[in-house]
Amino acid sequence: MRNLLYAARPLANDLASSVFFAVLLVAGASPAAATVCAVAFGVLHVGVMLVMRRPVAPLQWASLGLVLVFGAASFFTQDVRFLMAKPSLIYLALAAVMLKRGWMLRYLPPVAAGHGEGLMIAFGYVWAGLMALTAAANLVVAIWFAEHWPLYKAVFPISSKLALFAVQYLTIRAVVKPKVMAQLAAQAAQAAQAA
Repeated sequence: MRNLLYAARPLANDLASSVFFAVLLVAGASPAAATVCAVAFGVLHVGVMLVMRRPVAPLQWASLGLVLVFGAASFFTQDVRFLMAKPSLIYLALAAVMLKRGWMLRYLPPVAAGHGEGLMIAFGYVWAGLMALTAAANLVVAIWFAEHWPLYKAVFPISSKLALFAVQYLTIRAVVKPKVMAQLAAQAAQAAQAA
């Protein structure tokens, strides 16, 4: 779980400005004020990293660039849909990375080695599909249903990921646990015969 949280940190850092933007819109802030605040938040985040002499990851620089470009486009066109569409690019980039075969194998516990690799590889592709679906849904909502985007942002991305995580966990456990138990029983029987 620690590895998963560590891997999710850059995504959380990037999406923080989008979430902040959505919260401001829900709270009743004007689109222009929400845009300015989200851009300021992105700049402040990178500025704090630099002041603390922490390395700023390439994804964080890219995030700042996206916030500035989409924020400026939103501000000058008076159309907040540009900033609302920004997370779609992030989700698509993540989907592309998740298409790498076996990227989830590092999350398989050592006790399950040799029993769940195929499932973990398959779930890696399912995660890539979910990220692509989230990107498409975000874009559709941002462009055609902008008034509902804050609600979408608050509900769908996190709930869909939690649901898939639960399905994956329960599936892996249901398939791998009996195999591990059978292997342990066979090893115990062999040890008893050898004694």
